[in-house]
Amino acid sequence: MAENKIKITLVKSTIGVLQSHKATVEALGLKKIGQSVIKEDNATTQGMIAKVAYLLKTERV
Repeated sequence: MAENKIKITLVKSTIGVLQSHKATVEALGLKKIGQSVIKEDNATTQGMIAKVAYLLKTERV
């Protein structure tokens, strides 16, 4: 079975958001607006995305 991947892009600034949300974005590997990373689509990643979904854009790869 092939591993599912998800592309995550930071589309809004983390200025003024909760410290825990900033830490979550950084834990996903995102630092700058417009930066994208490709991660495995699992429960851990989905939980992190759900927490800061208002800052991100996601798409299946």
